Amino acid sequence: MAETVGFGVVGAGVIGPTHCEAILATPGAELVAVCDTDAIRAAHLGERFGVPHYSDLAAFLALPGLRAASVCVPSGLHASVGMQIATAGKHVLVEKPLEVSLQAADRLIETCNRAGVKLGVISQHRFAPDVLKIKQAIESGEFGPMVLGQAVIKWYRTQEYYNSGQWRGTWTLDGGGALMNQGIHYIDLLQWLMGPVVQVRAATLTRTHEIEVEDLGLAILEFADGAMGTITGSTSIYPGLPERLELHGRNATAIIEADLLKTYYRRAELGEVGDYGFSDRLAKTVEPGPAGAGGAANPAAIGNSAHSLQVADFLAAIQHDTRPAIDGAEARRPLEIILAIYQSARTGQAVTLNTTL
Repeated sequence: MAETVGFGVVGAGVIGPTHCEAILATPGAELVAVCDTDAIRAAHLGERFGVPHYSDLAAFLALPGLRAASVCVPSGLHASVGMQIATAGKHVLVEKPLEVSLQAADRLIETCNRAGVKLGVISQHRFAPDVLKIKQAIESGEFGPMVLGQAVIKWYRTQEYYNSGQWRGTWTLDGGGALMNQGIHYIDLLQWLMGPVVQVRAATLTRTHEIEVEDLGLAILEFADGAMGTITGSTSIYPGLPERLELHGRNATAIIEADLLKTYYRRAELGEVGDYGFSDRLAKTVEPGPAGAGGAANPAAIGNSAHSLQVADFLAAIQHDTRPAIDGAEARRPLEIILAIYQSARTGQAVTLNTTL
C-alpha cells in the first residue's frame, strides 16, 4: 500500500479552499497545513479545515510531514512561490496558469527539474469523462481529419469582482484578463484535442470594466495539421453562460458544454446526410444548463471533484515516480497561445508559435 502524502496549500483566496477540499477527498493525500501572507486569512482557512496555519512560508515548508504544496497565490507569483517550495524539496502543484510569462514559467520548470521534484499544473477539465471520451475518439481516427475547433467562454464578472483584489485585472499579477484567467481551461482543451497551434491572429478590448487587461478577446488559430480554430473569451457577457467547446472533423462533430457532451454526430451512425447537410432536420435534443451556473458567473461555485481527480493523478506521480498528466511542459502550451494572442492584438500582426518545444 502506497504511503500517505502530506499536502499543504499556499494561498487562502477563492481557489485555496477548493484545493483543500480536493486533497481531503483524495485517498492517500492528507491536508497537513495552510499558509497565506495574510495571517487572518490563513487562520480562517486553517480553522475551517482543522489544520495548522502559517503566515511565514519558510516555517510552513519546515513542517514535518509536508511533502507537496498547492500554489494558490496570484498568477504572477506562481514562479517565485513555486521555486521556494521546490528548493525546499517539496513537490509543486500550481493552480492555472503556470505563470504569466514564458520566462517565469521556464524558471519554475527548471527549478523543479533541478530539485528533483514533481511539477503539476491544474487543468482539471482534461479529467472530465466526456472530454476524455472525445479525446479517445479523435485519437482513434473516428473524427477523421480535423476541420474546425472552437472554444467559447462567455462568462460574467462584475467590477466588484475585479475590485476584490488589487492583483485582479492587472498585467503584472493576473497576466491578462478573460483569456488568461477564465479562458485558459478551454483554450487548453482546444489545443489538447486539436493539436499544436502554429499561428494566431487576434483582437482584444476592454469593454465593460475598469481594468488594465481585456474583458473580451477573439482569436483565429491555425493548427499544425492545417485545421482552423477560433477562441472567444469574455467576462462581459451577462449573466454568464456555460463554456463551450466545438470540435468538427470530416466524419464527426462534438459539442461539449461545461464539460458535458451535449451533441455528438458521427458519420458511422448517420451515414451521408444529403447535398444540403443535416441542419434542416436537427432537433434540439438537450436543454441548455441554467444561465450563470458554476464558474460562469461565480468562481467560488466551481466544485472540487475534477480538482480531486487531478490531485489523485499528481499523488500517483509522487508515489510511483511518474510524470503528472499536466506537467510544466504541458501547461506551457496554453500559456504560449494566450501570450501570442496578446502579442497579435498589440501589433495587429499574425504571430507564429514554436511547436518544437
